[in-house]
Amino acid sequence: MRVLGIDPGNAICGWGVIERAGAARFIAAGAIRPAVALRGPARLKEIHDRLLERIDAHRPDVISLERSFAALNVQSAFKLGEARAMAMLASAERGIELFEYNPTDVKLTIAGYGRADKRQVKEMVRRTLTLDPEFPLGDDASDALAIALCHAFRARTPRPDAARRPTIAARARPHPAGVS
Repeated sequence: MRVLGIDPGNAICGWGVIERAGAARFIAAGAIRPAVALRGPARLKEIHDRLLERIDAHRPDVISLERSFAALNVQSAFKLGEARAMAMLASAERGIELFEYNPTDVKLTIAGYGRADKRQVKEMVRRTLTLDPEFPLGDDASDALAIALCHAFRARTPRPDAARRPTIAARARPHPAGVS
């Protein structure tokens, strides 16, 4: 399974691609940095277009995105939401399933502690992917790789007999007439 992890941001949007068939393997990582002069819709279009380039270049099976968190600054939260929307749109345009993980779950999965700092997460990403300590890895790219690894470690592959098991919806009782 090839996973594109995205650490959304309006100023810097980190991305990282890993592959997992047994041990996780590093494919590529980087950061999208729209020109400072770009504002509003032009900045969002740049993020969107560059994400599409990453998707087309690396052909992921799934996309893993960091879920929003509550921000004290409302404007920062709006800008983060806009960047997340660009990642969601790129995923939908290419027909790739999208999964979301909150920062605490990513840190817990990668570093074993839900309140791990960036340094701890980056070190565990390096160890997990056996990256050389001298390999240049920015914080945003490291976070994106952690998000990709989180999905790779948490994803459940369906068992062969999964098609025979009834889903929750199939087991649910229908509502009485007139009740919704």
